[in-house]
Amino acid sequence: MLIGPNGAGKTTFFNIISGLIPPSSGKIFIFGKDVTEMPPHQRSALGLGRTFQISNLFPNLTVEENLLLSLKAVDTKRQFFLTSLSSRQHLRSRAESLLRQSDLWERRKVSVRNLSYGEQRQIEVLMALAQDPKLLLLDEFTSGLSAAEIITVTSVLKSLSRQITLLLIEHDMDVAFELGEFFTVFHMGEVFAEGSSDQIRSNHKVQQIYLGERRESSGD
Repeated sequence: MLIGPNGAGKTTFFNIISGLIPPSSGKIFIFGKDVTEMPPHQRSALGLGRTFQISNLFPNLTVEENLLLSLKAVDTKRQFFLTSLSSRQHLRSRAESLLRQSDLWERRKVSVRNLSYGEQRQIEVLMALAQDPKLLLLDEFTSGLSAAEIITVTSVLKSLSRQITLLLIEHDMDVAFELGEFFTVFHMGEVFAEGSSDQIRSNHKVQQIYLGERRESSGD
């Protein structure tokens, strides 16, 4: 779990891992492989999944079509057009399983642009999971979700195979401590503290930077 005040560098760190921006120094290793010079799509092929703070969907396509496209991105079979996706039963079965798991099956034929923001965030998480990642980066995935939607998505994440490593950026501390096992706290672009949930909860310096952020925000 990656936490820290606004502007601490958390999303920048995710962008470096996923290959959207290069590191200013050092090297990036994923699954023991040096990926520093590797483009994002090749990192994805290694098993790296990612969601973003801002919704990154195809708004004119349906929920099901968005999910099928994500599944096709890692399908090993011959390339084919979207119109033939429906003939690929293995993809449709996987899509149905993911949608039913998140209680979105009844919304499968709805255009993404007609979904609530919370539902769009859920679809993004499903699209990332559809690619069977070994390492999944989730950037503030609960942002904009209702309390009920947070419970649903959190439940889905908790049910995932232990073979998937989750690295989350999260501002909702209740969610963070429910899901997180090991925490890294960023502050001003540097690692400020690391440890278990109990160690982070009891760290007075961590409490101070969060309290300082809240006081600064309340004065705007």
